[in-house]
Amino acid sequence: MTIARSRQISLQDTPYYHVVSRCVRRAFLCGEDSHSGQSFEHRRQWVVDKLGQLSRVFAIGICAYAVMNNHYHLVLKVEPEVANSWSEREVAERWAGLFQWPLLVRRWYLEESLTEPELAVVQGLLTQWRERLYSISWLVRLLNESLARQANQEDGCKGHFWEGRFKSQALLTESALLACMTYVELNPVRAKVAELPEESDYTSISQRLGRATGELPPLLLPFSEKLREQEHALPYAFTDYLTLVDWTGRAMRDDKRGHIPAGLAPILQRLNLAESSWLRQVSVFRRSGIRAVGDGALCQQYAHHCGQQRCRHPKH
Repeated sequence: MTIARSRQISLQDTPYYHVVSRCVRRAFLCGEDSHSGQSFEHRRQWVVDKLGQLSRVFAIGICAYAVMNNHYHLVLKVEPEVANSWSEREVAERWAGLFQWPLLVRRWYLEESLTEPELAVVQGLLTQWRERLYSISWLVRLLNESLARQANQEDGCKGHFWEGRFKSQALLTESALLACMTYVELNPVRAKVAELPEESDYTSISQRLGRATGELPPLLLPFSEKLREQEHALPYAFTDYLTLVDWTGRAMRDDKRGHIPAGLAPILQRLNLAESSWLRQVSVFRRSGIRAVGDGALCQQYAHHCGQQRCRHPKH
């Protein structure tokens, strides 16, 4: 049974979520269609450009992303405290980057005289816009609508471009967040689109390594060299993260034997993870029906906060 999106997001349990959106009708988001021989590779840049625009408007941090042939992955951090720190004028200005203002809001912004009922309407709109500016549903909606219009225009057709609603998974622990980011970064390697993570285009790891294309790349959450040092930073050292991604990619590929680099130990020790447990956790994100990843007790608490009796989650 389909579960309402509002019952899958529980910010009191975690701000981190894994999002996947797929195309329909054998449509190609990117890549080359083997049936027609037509290349859609340029559409990858559409995704990155639009994500770059939205990341500068929304109070949602981007931890990782990967643009594949017929789908994309996002790992997001919802930051309501950032949205709540904006002034009313900043909320209006950010919303103006997405939609046109109603005339009443324009008059308010120009500091024209308004009646009490008119001010109440403006205040209601600003409150609504503030909430939408840290909503995953609104971010994905605007991203997908823009891409669908561009693709349908290019294909000369109408109708749905995306496979229904996007899928989301709550990441309830630091290890779940790190495993999901690693899984997303390695998607091109697993699909054999790229040999190495650093050679994969249109991924967050390639952007972090200075290989991003376009004038407005997505704003990525920084890594913290000292754990907990920065409030809005990912709680890992970037060098450790690169080592972990590289080792996991070697261990999960059939044509290579995995080995643990010496620099990997600090991360595994910090997260209390054994090798086999880590690889199992990275692999769960491809399974359908998994709505939350983390410890059993945390998943049960997340389900309760979302108004559900239980929540399907992988067991390690």
